[in-house]
Amino acid sequence: MADTAMRDSGLSEEPRGPQQGPYDADPPGDDPLDRAVWRLRSRACWNDAAALLAPRAAGEPGPALRRTAVLIEQCVFTAEGWEAAEDALRSAEALATDDEERGAAACERGHLAYASTLLGVRDRADEARSALGRAAALLAPESPTRPLLHFRRGLIAQHLSDSPSDATAAFRRAHDGASAHGQRLLLSFTWRHVAAMAEHDGDLAGARHGFAESLRIREELGYLVGIAPALASLAAVLPDEREAGRLRAEAGRLVRLLGGVPAWLARRLPQAATPE
Repeated sequence: MADTAMRDSGLSEEPRGPQQGPYDADPPGDDPLDRAVWRLRSRACWNDAAALLAPRAAGEPGPALRRTAVLIEQCVFTAEGWEAAEDALRSAEALATDDEERGAAACERGHLAYASTLLGVRDRADEARSALGRAAALLAPESPTRPLLHFRRGLIAQHLSDSPSDATAAFRRAHDGASAHGQRLLLSFTWRHVAAMAEHDGDLAGARHGFAESLRIREELGYLVGIAPALASLAAVLPDEREAGRLRAEAGRLVRLLGGVPAWLARRLPQAATPE
């Protein structure tokens, strides 16, 4: 069960905050465009969210990076849309004008290559590691993108390098950084992965706490697309099978509501595989 949880947890981790940079603060912010993009992507409407960002993304580095992140998130949740994400990423890389923007773009490239490798589309593990290494060299120590970089390095250590100790250390650095920067959406992901590592180590109480915190934050933020994975993960470590069954049923309902997304969770929950 622990190994399955570790693999599955890596298939839902690709969020980016809808504001000026990744996870700057609690979504959706004050800008009407940011609020609209948040509502759409949190409900698995990634193409619509990307379309809203497209006019500004054509010439502005920030919106170009946010559009890229939205499309990469779609790849991770659906295992589709790779070409559109790659095109958006190349545009964002071309628009970057300083080390912060170039580092953030490299962080996105690393994550897209990681997702492609993890989902069996194409082995891009070396590209993922190289891109995240480039991001580490470009980003300032105090950059708000640093916690996301730590998190994504943890994903590679966990799922591609099979290095639990390195993964745990990276996730804890990401967790501390997200706390310091007020990045609550990222915290929901760091809690989830810290919990997965606790489950891997046999610490079920720690796993329950982490998965419950992840679920709580996602519910508070209205990150609908991330609630079903959080429910399923928490259900896997509950001692009360009746309560676990209730959470799995709710996860299935949400997957059906979102049209079979996340795709990897739909396959684990047969009753949720076919949209209503």
